[in-house]
Amino acid sequence: MGGVRIPDEQATPGEAALGLLAFVTPLATDMYLPAFPHLTEELPSSASGIQLTLTAFLLGMGLGQLVIGPLSDRFGRRVPLLTGALVMVVASALCALAPSLGVLVVLRFVQGFSGSAGVVIGRAVITDAASGDRAAKLFGTLMTLTGLGPVVAPVVGGALTESTGWRGVFWVLTGVSALALLGAVVFVPETLPAGKRHSGGPRATLRAMRGVLADRAYLGCTLSFGLAFAMLFSYIAGSAFLFQKVLGLSIGHASLAFAGAGVVGTFASLAGTRLVGRFSPGGLLRTGLWAMAVCAAALCAVSLAGVLTLPLTMALLCLVFIGMRLVTANAGALAMARVPHASGSGSAVLGTLQCALSAVTAPLVGLGGEDTAVPMFLSMTLCAALSLLSLLLTRGAPPVGAPAPAPRRETARA
Repeated sequence: MGGVRIPDEQATPGEAALGLLAFVTPLATDMYLPAFPHLTEELPSSASGIQLTLTAFLLGMGLGQLVIGPLSDRFGRRVPLLTGALVMVVASALCALAPSLGVLVVLRFVQGFSGSAGVVIGRAVITDAASGDRAAKLFGTLMTLTGLGPVVAPVVGGALTESTGWRGVFWVLTGVSALALLGAVVFVPETLPAGKRHSGGPRATLRAMRGVLADRAYLGCTLSFGLAFAMLFSYIAGSAFLFQKVLGLSIGHASLAFAGAGVVGTFASLAGTRLVGRFSPGGLLRTGLWAMAVCAAALCAVSLAGVLTLPLTMALLCLVFIGMRLVTANAGALAMARVPHASGSGSAVLGTLQCALSAVTAPLVGLGGEDTAVPMFLSMTLCAALSLLSLLLTRGAPPVGAPAPAPRRETARA
């Protein structure tokens, strides 16, 4: 398919480098979450105001994918990837030096925009170099590594917040971003040959995006993917307040509770990659959607009833994240399988929709204040239900997972 093909079972250094690039994004999202309640005091603001730093990062991620994905279809994967990774390093360092909340919000946007290169081009590289079950397994591996972020980030972030403050969090993130850049420079090859690159300017980009959105199966899987992440970010935005303000945990214990749900999600991703081949990606996707929707609704009901306890909350959250990991790995792979002829644009639309939906939900969960979890669980339930309903768009379309035919290209006349 591309200039480099990933062996069926052998993991490559390039694959590991892509995994590290995927790992940086959840670190940038989750590592400073334990500091949210303290940021409201150090940079005087409400909970929703501090959550704008998360919204800015997500908006940057969305817009960045929309721009960088199509550029990688036109100019190749490697140059946009390395440029984005370099800017991510610089933006992370500047975040550590931010003098005010307004400056931090702007820098978080830049950080998200540049960091999107690793995410959107990573998916495109997989589509270039692998297909079928192998591609689904690689997407699952990326989701597993992404899932390690919520395990590692809050524990490290909690320790750093207590010892060095939130600025220390961003200095550590700068170092990890620099390591990811080095790995990309050394190990990630160019996977899109010059003969397969798309020429043309913005109009060609818009045509490519319209083409991928015209595929109903792609759109249905993409919406399921994006709404599952919106549900996740509803939780991420409100988790520090849930564990510290509602359930009364210390920063350290709250970080461990947050990491615990992430551990379960990571094992679910690992299990999901092994189930591919035994069960169809479409079947795994539907199973994950139902688990996610039912358990999120149960969390909402428990919160509304006023019987929220730590053991019950953790048990239901773990089930939610088992479902979510099945959804994100398989929905992403199935969506990308529909558009192998425009994988950069397809990845851009997938990631942009994911970030846009997540950016909308993140600040909303703080509108009810710091001492209630009801808005967060309502948002999670709504996102999970809409993610399930989105799969209805695939009905009547060609079988989910079967690549749609590429549009005809006009041949140049001699």
